[in-house]
Amino acid sequence: MTKRNKIIYWVATVWLALGMVATGGGQVFKMEEGQGGMDMITHLGYPVYFLTILGIWKILGAVAVLVPKFPLIKEWAYAGFFFCMSGAIFSHIAIGDSITKIFPASLLLVLTVVSWYFRPAEKNLFFNK
Repeated sequence: MTKRNKIIYWVATVWLALGMVATGGGQVFKMEEGQGGMDMITHLGYPVYFLTILGIWKILGAVAVLVPKFPLIKEWAYAGFFFCMSGAIFSHIAIGDSITKIFPASLLLVLTVVSWYFRPAEKNLFFNK
């Protein structure tokens, strides 16, 4: 792995983990406003209890992505992040939200893909680069 790729991986991964922990924490504690808060989840038409499920899985996924080893768990975490963020994007699009509402989930989706793509070979379960 080149130094450039390692830097890209760690920048994307740290920002991804921070974003998931921040939004996940807000969801676990059922914050009223903000991305993924109670106002947003009810606006999208989902039940409030969904926040706890999403929040816990986001925090656990962030830990899984940052902890060394366990490539299978990392793959599941990346997949979960991808499904969660693409689901959020499509939920916003389905109810006609503006790009400002869609942008945070889009950014986390991009960070997920970049982090997954640039992960080191020892963290890569399926392909050796």
